[in-house]
Amino acid sequence: MSENRPHVLIFPYPAQGHMLPLLDFAYQLFIRDIAITILVTPKNVPILNPLLSRNPSINTLILPFPSHPSIPDGVENVKDLPADGFRSMMYTLGKLQDPILDWFNNHPSPPSAIISDMFLGFTHEIATQLGIRRYVFSTSGALALSVVYSLWSEMPQRKNTNDENEIFELPNIPNCPKFPWWQLSPIFRSYIKGDPNSEFIRESYLADIVSHGLVVNTFTELESVYLDHLMKDSGHDRVWAVGPVLPPDEENDTNNSGSSNRGGSSSVLASEILAWLDTCEDNSVVYVCFGSQAVLTNKQMEELAIALEKSGVKFIWSAKRATKGHVSNDYGVIPSWFETKVAGRGLVIRDWAPQVLILKHRAVGAFLTHCGWNSTLEGLVAGVPMLTWPMGADQFANANLLVDEHKVATRGSEGAKTIPNSDELAKLLTEAVQGKGVERRERASELRKAALNGIKDGGNSFKDLETFVKHLSEEATKIKR
Repeated sequence: MSENRPHVLIFPYPAQGHMLPLLDFAYQLFIRDIAITILVTPKNVPILNPLLSRNPSINTLILPFPSHPSIPDGVENVKDLPADGFRSMMYTLGKLQDPILDWFNNHPSPPSAIISDMFLGFTHEIATQLGIRRYVFSTSGALALSVVYSLWSEMPQRKNTNDENEIFELPNIPNCPKFPWWQLSPIFRSYIKGDPNSEFIRESYLADIVSHGLVVNTFTELESVYLDHLMKDSGHDRVWAVGPVLPPDEENDTNNSGSSNRGGSSSVLASEILAWLDTCEDNSVVYVCFGSQAVLTNKQMEELAIALEKSGVKFIWSAKRATKGHVSNDYGVIPSWFETKVAGRGLVIRDWAPQVLILKHRAVGAFLTHCGWNSTLEGLVAGVPMLTWPMGADQFANANLLVDEHKVATRGSEGAKTIPNSDELAKLLTEAVQGKGVERRERASELRKAALNGIKDGGNSFKDLETFVKHLSEEATKIKR
């Protein structure tokens, strides 16, 4: 390894929605002559295989997953966790601090910087001890990140602990976001003063805020006021908007392949999905998907099924099954009558669906989404207007950004426990692919152009990425060992 070549340790959080964008960003650094080592625990190594097979000179650091009483043996990612195990996962990963320090101290050419997920704030302390820089990689947008940082910095308190609808205003953030208590970050809402997990998590977020820099998977035209706020709030300009970060095979995708094998296996072949979409008129299909984590209750599944049947629209429904963290009989069951009644008008895909492939097809006219940030960006890059059904975490902020600020979406429902009215939802589904969806589609098309122009040579995101690489190189020359 050249002494003049910067070497960076990349540490993704073990959830698919967090790992994939950071791995895609790692690739962008690698092709710009940054040496990369990626830290994972053993069970997550397979997620790296596509990247490593294409770029074998990228190194890995595989560390055993630490033990924790509330996390069963063999569970190393959020997908396998019980529904309430997220806090424990963040705390447990902090136990990797000493093994990481040992690796650095024994490495002949250790990295000059750490780039780690926003949920891994403890790595700031590692960087401080080593005398190197730590950079946060945010898999959420700038608005959502501003909200989270504000909550953990200000620690607003409830006035009425019995009122789940108590409104919390965040006047220090542009446009003064407002949320009822139940829509705030569940990790923040679960904070217990003096609890080791809670205190560790708060310290992690505060460490994010004081880390040397922040890389955000967003683009200027989408969130400029919030990017400016993050710079102002942090007291420096080391905030780089490099998004949308796309998979390597998306950059020159001329045949609409759309990462068809990315993320898992599907119950329907990508070729079959494309063939069915090819038979549909432009902008006539609603794509329904709630991400890699959310699983609907059976009652929600039933109301959504009734709405799809009543609406008369063509659709693709990616219906996730219950996981280990759910009571399987109560979640993820499609009504027995549904597929027969809508035969020929829609496709039901169990578990994972090739989302980018679907969204990019000319026939898709609307996207019913949970508003996870990856899905949000994928919808915007495809130029598809959305129906929002945020479930938790940053999704309520993302929905507000889409609906209120950019007007590329309509509210469909909100809340992980909310059961939508099938008549109202059916009407929204119909309108989404008919006349009332035209204006939103035009605005979505404009944002699509902005997103794609941003990552081209000379675009804002491209320039931020180049500036960040130059910054890494300059910082590497300052490191004295």
